[in-house]
Amino acid sequence: MGCWWQLLLGLWAVPPVWAGRELLNICMNAKPHKPQPSPEAKLYEECIPWKDSACCTANTSWEAHLDVSLLYNFSLVHCGLMMPGCQKHFLQAICFYECSPNLGPWIQRLDPSGRAERILDAPLCREDCEQWWADCRTSYTCKSNWHGGWTWSRGKPRCPARALCHPFLHYFPTPADLCEKIWSNSFKASPEHRTSGRCLQKWFKPAGGNPNVAVARLFASPAPFWELSDMLLAFSLFLLLLS
Repeated sequence: MGCWWQLLLGLWAVPPVWAGRELLNICMNAKPHKPQPSPEAKLYEECIPWKDSACCTANTSWEAHLDVSLLYNFSLVHCGLMMPGCQKHFLQAICFYECSPNLGPWIQRLDPSGRAERILDAPLCREDCEQWWADCRTSYTCKSNWHGGWTWSRGKPRCPARALCHPFLHYFPTPADLCEKIWSNSFKASPEHRTSGRCLQKWFKPAGGNPNVAVARLFASPAPFWELSDMLLAFSLFLLLLS
């Protein structure tokens, strides 16, 4: 019993350590991300919010905005009609994915044959998913998952055979369907609101600062010290009952 009390005293003596710093302010190991974030004064249009600390270069931000993006050799307008408001959401999402240094807690390693790392289940705020879905309802697509399954013709991805172009509502009945299915669960539809500080905003006004810094810090941290204290207290009472 004495050794258990010595261990418990040692745990109480350890100060709270906010681990996970290696998950903060980093870039994923994936093309065309930079090795580490740094200022980029000339980011293009929807990528501008990340100019103070970006994982993308100015050239990457420009390529993201092309009709046929050089980043993925892919056209958002593969069904011939995408409303400007809808296209803007996709450009913001691409900039968020390529430029944000605040996605560390959701980085996942991939098979070496593909991109070395990707994002999985990054929690997008409720408003972000809902507005994206609402602004894309009348645009057209032929697939619910854009990560693969395309038919390649002349070096470009095209809709697979028998995959008909329909309004987004056909493939994405709910906002969560759009946020989660479009890129193989890179994003997760969070029930949290933007004001909660517990979800990520795929775009924000630069003048207000980057709200995702605090969110990444929250998710990168272990259990708060007061929660650990509660567990230690319960363990202490358990040892008292045994002694």
